[in-house]
Amino acid sequence: MKFSEIVEKLGNLVVTSSLGANPGHNPEINGVAAIDEAVEGTISYVEGGKFVSFIQTTAASAVILANNAEIQNLATERGLAWVATREPRLAFAEAIAIFYQPWQPQPEIHPTAVIHETAKIGKNVHIGAYTVIQPHVEIGDNVCIHPHVVIYPHVKIGRGSLLHSHCTIHERTQVGNHCVIHSGAVIGAEGFGFVPTPTGWMKMQQSGYTVLEDGVEIGCNTAIDRPAVGETRIGKYTVIDNLVQVGHGCKTGNGCAIAGQAGMAGGVILGNRVILGGQTGVSNQAKIGDGAIASAKAGVHNDIPPGEIVSGSPAIPYKKFLRVSAVLSRLPEMYQNLREIQRQLKSNTNLPKESDK
Repeated sequence: MKFSEIVEKLGNLVVTSSLGANPGHNPEINGVAAIDEAVEGTISYVEGGKFVSFIQTTAASAVILANNAEIQNLATERGLAWVATREPRLAFAEAIAIFYQPWQPQPEIHPTAVIHETAKIGKNVHIGAYTVIQPHVEIGDNVCIHPHVVIYPHVKIGRGSLLHSHCTIHERTQVGNHCVIHSGAVIGAEGFGFVPTPTGWMKMQQSGYTVLEDGVEIGCNTAIDRPAVGETRIGKYTVIDNLVQVGHGCKTGNGCAIAGQAGMAGGVILGNRVILGGQTGVSNQAKIGDGAIASAKAGVHNDIPPGEIVSGSPAIPYKKFLRVSAVLSRLPEMYQNLREIQRQLKSNTNLPKESDK
């Protein structure tokens, strides 16, 4: 594929390109690669100042750049074809999609699949080997279910959704349109509900529902629990990484991003576009406002207002966290200074007084 064809396919993302000044330099592009691993015939991208130096050494034939004249001149001097955009990473994602599409099996129902007679299966559905679909399940059109998936009774799967091997969807869960659930994920299992009694823990039955709205993607081995009553709800276009725990009764807004090993206790509420970094922990009933960010390993014990960035455990505003971290790194020095001051004070108190002379 010619570089000019890629530029055309990127469409409105393109601000300008090297083709304007040098239309004859139109290399053949046959794939994508990271800027430091690229070979001739590939296209890569540069985002952020720390990667600009790779323009001088990359073997890529073309690069996607920010809309920055200085960086564009560097690429031109190297003889690289380039395309400039306001969002280089997004443009690179589009370039990857030009060259790669995930494997999509043809619509069919494998003869080893076990499907209850009351289940309703839509059009153009793929159901893989050894899948189990229990009573009163509804599967929408163009759904793809890979082998060894288990779907409990009264589940609804929206059109165009993709369920990877060995995920489990528990009873009465509702999965929206165009959702992706990766291998090993468990959606709608019982929440951690137990009541203390004089003789031990009494199990509180989890009679609620779990709802994934349209466009949600759930990573491998993530668990999203259903509550005792009410619902656990994941908002539209939210993405959740591998090994995440979403407790019973949690609710997220639209477009949230939750990184690996994060954990949300019961009843947590996230606003729209909230980001939780890896290994973040959010305590019971905490509320996090629209656009807030908790950085990696943050321990969120209290509500966070909209737009706030927090770090540390317990989590505090990010700017304050930086000041605390700066002081923390100086603690050994400060401790030694304190010991010296104490020594001097003790020495001074042992001096003879005027009245003793």
